[in-house]
Parts: sequence; structure tokens; C-alpha cells
Amino acid sequence: MHIFVLNGPNLDRLGKRQPEIYGTTTLADLEQQIEDKAKALGVQVTCLQSNYEGQLIEWVHEAADNNWPVVINPGGFTHTSVALRDALAEIDCVVEVHISNVHAREPFRQHSYISPIARGVIAGLGTHGYLLALEYICANS
Repeated sequence: MHIFVLNGPNLDRLGKRQPEIYGTTTLADLEQQIEDKAKALGVQVTCLQSNYEGQLIEWVHEAADNNWPVVINPGGFTHTSVALRDALAEIDCVVEVHISNVHAREPFRQHSYISPIARGVIAGLGTHGYLLALEYICANS
């Protein structure tokens, strides 16, 4: 099994941007944790990050063409991107992940275009949510 782990805008700033909300783990640290977990689970994983909506959509299309599950933290596109939502709707298994508890934050963060088409949503568990998403996909795909 091959799983795409996609991170949206500003997630390249992990460890620097608002560490009181997102923690001090960097994106490189997170990707290493994900790769280690994938190895332990016996699956292949590709971690990608972009600040550009179109690039994320291209990667989603690649996952769809290969029938790969997707773990995605869409960042700010969660609340704004119908286009990303429409691309993800083609994927059989999408798990939406948020490092912070978006439901305990500003009202605009409490709406997701992605959640209705995701198989599951993990929010507020820090970067550990990504590892839980991998476990779920391996157990249920």
C-alpha cells in the first residue's frame, strides 16, 4: 500500500509559526515520524507540502489515478477550497488531520469543506494525529 500525506499552506512553518498552538515539531521532524510509522506498518508513504492550491490538487489527482489513500492537513484551504474538496471527493479513503483543535478556535476555522467527504477527521491531537491516520488507513483499507 502507498499512502500520500499532504500538507497545505503554512505547514512548512511548523516549529516556527505559533508554537503555542502548533507545537515545536518541525515539518522535517513530522515527516520523519510519519516515515518511521509507515515502515513499522509495512506501507510506503510519500509526504508532500505546498502553499499552492493547484499543486495540492495535482497531487490529489495522482493519488486518485493510483488509488492511493490520502492523509491531508489542508491548512487554511480547509475553510476555503471547494476545488480541493472536489478533487479529494474522487479518493476512496481520505483522512483529514488538524494539529490544533479547530473547533475550539475562531468560528471561521470550524467549517471544513473537506470533512463531509473524508472518511474521518482527527483534530487537536497535535502531530500524533498523522500517525493515528496511518494506523486507521492500514487497518481499514
